Amino acid sequence: MRRRIVRLRTLTAGAALALGASLVAPLPGAGAAPREPVAEESTDYCKGQCADVLPPGTNGSATLAEILAHRVFGTQPPHADDQLGPYDALSSGYPSLTDDRLTEFFNDASFGVPADQVASVTKPRDDVTITRDKKYGVPHIKGSTRYGTEFGAGFAAGQDRLWLIDLFRHIGRGQLTSFAGGALANQGLEQQFWPQAPYTEQDLEKQVEYIKSTQGERGKQAMEDAQAYVDGLNDYRVKSKNGRYFPGEYVLTGKIDAITNIGEIEPFKVTDMIALASVVGGLFGNGGGGEVEGALALLKSQEKYGVEKGTKVWESFRARNDPEAVQTIHDGTSFPYAGKPETARGTALPDAGSVEREQLVYDREGGAKSGAKDPVKAPKKLKPLQGMYDDGVLPADLFKRDGHKKGMSNALLVSGKHTASGNPVAVFGPQTGYFAPQLLMQQELQGPGISARGVSFAGVGMYVQLGRGQDYAWSATSAGQDITDTYAVDLCEPGGGTPTKQSTGYLYRGTCTPMEKLERKNAWKPTLADSTAAGSYRMQVFRTKYGIVTHRATVDGTPVAYVSLRSTYRHEADSIIGFQMLNDPAYVKDAASFKKAAQNISYAFNWFYADARDIAYYNSGANPQRADSVDPALPVKGQQAYEWRDFDPENNTSAQTPAAEHPQSVNQDYYISWNNKQAKDFNTAGFGMSAVHRGDLLDGRVRKLTEEGGVTRASLTQAMSEAAVTDLRGEQVLPELLKVLRSKPVTDPQLAKAIQQLEAWRTAGAQRNQTAAGSKTYAHPDAVRIMDAWWPLLIEAEFKPGLGKDLYDSLTGLLPVDEAPSAGHGPTGSHAGSAFQSGWWGYADKDLRKVLGQPVKGELADSYCGDGKLDACRDALLGTLAQAVAKPATEVYPGDDACKAGDQWCADTVIHRALGGITHRPIQWQNRPTYQQVVEFPAHR
Repeated sequence: MRRRIVRLRTLTAGAALALGASLVAPLPGAGAAPREPVAEESTDYCKGQCADVLPPGTNGSATLAEILAHRVFGTQPPHADDQLGPYDALSSGYPSLTDDRLTEFFNDASFGVPADQVASVTKPRDDVTITRDKKYGVPHIKGSTRYGTEFGAGFAAGQDRLWLIDLFRHIGRGQLTSFAGGALANQGLEQQFWPQAPYTEQDLEKQVEYIKSTQGERGKQAMEDAQAYVDGLNDYRVKSKNGRYFPGEYVLTGKIDAITNIGEIEPFKVTDMIALASVVGGLFGNGGGGEVEGALALLKSQEKYGVEKGTKVWESFRARNDPEAVQTIHDGTSFPYAGKPETARGTALPDAGSVEREQLVYDREGGAKSGAKDPVKAPKKLKPLQGMYDDGVLPADLFKRDGHKKGMSNALLVSGKHTASGNPVAVFGPQTGYFAPQLLMQQELQGPGISARGVSFAGVGMYVQLGRGQDYAWSATSAGQDITDTYAVDLCEPGGGTPTKQSTGYLYRGTCTPMEKLERKNAWKPTLADSTAAGSYRMQVFRTKYGIVTHRATVDGTPVAYVSLRSTYRHEADSIIGFQMLNDPAYVKDAASFKKAAQNISYAFNWFYADARDIAYYNSGANPQRADSVDPALPVKGQQAYEWRDFDPENNTSAQTPAAEHPQSVNQDYYISWNNKQAKDFNTAGFGMSAVHRGDLLDGRVRKLTEEGGVTRASLTQAMSEAAVTDLRGEQVLPELLKVLRSKPVTDPQLAKAIQQLEAWRTAGAQRNQTAAGSKTYAHPDAVRIMDAWWPLLIEAEFKPGLGKDLYDSLTGLLPVDEAPSAGHGPTGSHAGSAFQSGWWGYADKDLRKVLGQPVKGELADSYCGDGKLDACRDALLGTLAQAVAKPATEVYPGDDACKAGDQWCADTVIHRALGGITHRPIQWQNRPTYQQVVEFPAHR
């Protein structure tokens, strides 16, 4: 890994409410009679040194009256946005941060609620209480029985996230349009997700039975806990419906009549939890795939350069095992996985021009064909809410698998050897996008065999998934290692005859086998929330024993179907066992038992742990053991010789890599992770893990802190916060760009001024941060504008002439050139917060250093900028810089529904994507976890 020196820059209701009286009754949470406030005590070894934050707020439910009051008067329901301010303020407040001031920006995450801070106590059953605190309204659930504890968790989930849970179970079942409306974005989203995890109800039931029958007592307990959770959720569902304090979105989408209360909120089932788990896994725990697109890029490279050099060029951009990539395990320990074989067997490259993507959508009718709007007649008082879902409830490309990775999570941990107290310090959390309400929900669970506080994904909150126990804390980042492969199955005709690319039979172990057709028909009508005209369509996929058909092609003239096989398919909820263990204080007692718990999580995550003595890391995932000499980066023949070892299609099981082969470590001096490479020889699943990665923003800072010693919670939070407002290109690549430009005197006054502005910005830290809280302007706005305009131009000028248009277009389709804060990307589209995860900065850095004559490890297979000549490279950069300087702010930042054209600060801002009727103000851009913990345990059991 190339080291870049960094330093921390720190200092030593009127009308709406009247309407509500006729539409709703009690507020959410009133499903049971309130009791006298009671403070609950639990064993807590953090002693006030655990903190967390989750914007915008705990309360993610709003009645129709509250939604209308919000839209008309700007009011917010209680606890809907009270964590947004502290979260936002850290971007300006971090330079002077101290341990004593952490609670200005984070919530005290101690167990229990002090007696004078109890806001309410709800008792949905005699064996459980839900205590909420005054400050943020977090539910603290304490049960005297296991069933009661889980029932309470489900009930609290209904209070805080009922609409969101309902929304996402329908996404998981491929039924979003039928539930929320036929908006084009809704159509696009379900068309992207459902083919990745298509199931019948029988398939979902089978997964429940698999956990019960194969995971021992813990599996049986997990499904009992899931049922209790669902029971609690349903109890709240019924009470809120009967009491008329259910979420107002049910009225706006036509599910319930506001006046008569006629209508239904569909009962929840345990199989809904499986569908929900598939959504969470698809967004954050997946890895691999895309082998067909990679093969097409390889063919383009071979077409341009010839097979030998073309393969080398493709491999250099693929960067499977780049020696300069920042790594979580940085002590040189090797964990070989998914590497390139010396001589690959069974690779199934398509014939040129033969690939066709499998058709998904059929029988479009009405609004599905025309996209027309047909607004319903709305009562005058509800006019402000009309059409709020016309653009969809979620971005259409939320699940797109095209190299645009979704912003995930980061982690910073320092061993006690390097801290002021001698105890480890951790600052970590998941970067799950910004939604309103948030996908995660906060909770504390205390009951038999359960003792934890933190967050869970709404709807699958039987256990805390990221948080803290009595004397330890844990978190995760998305790992993305390769757990998905593509097979090319030979097509055949079951009744005999000559197969074509459209055949629906395939050879499985020598037998012509019919493909299984799975269908989902969705229909909708216009509602107050979504004006899309009535319409319908049918989605169809074919399933084989080797996975879901994604493309059809020919290989050496033989018709084939390319099918995608994910190791966690048919196992969407198996990870529940690992989470159960993490919540069990009798199981997790130290770093070793933490790693054993994480081994039971089948999705691809990097897990981090801290207690009073140790820090630890473990990479989880159902990593399949592949046949010898199979190249996992490319499609492979669908034959028994190339199957995963011990492959059984009945439940999609196979041999998996032993736990000892997963990247793992205990008490390294420090750990960082920002979805970067895990360890030496742990090969990456896609393009982009190169010499520059956003993980470098953390690594340089935490390494420096560790070398200096005396690390505190505040100083580690400062390192995270500074990285969160830093432009990766400005810190890591701009120095090389400036060296090329300064290799000769710059005589053009305008360009010389621009270079000086860029240099000043770089010297000041290449930040995109307000000059002061509330200023809404950057200290170096012209330099930031120039960089935003320049980067895509310079990358094209640097690489496109050498690669040629076809190969350049193919590679940029696999990995976008840029991911600036103002661009439309990430889990929520524009204003997503997460930035600089996927881009060409590593390629540019290697190429520029080569032009400058600097050492490069794992260099690109060819020279690109100026064909490797410094003067020609300089000319190309100067030419594009001139174009960038000439672009006005109104062109660089064209504006959108939230921002005027040219408003640079606003273009970068984080805006919570409204999934319901409540919206929130923009906040300063920060590239940081959505939910975040700051922990330092001073004691241990």
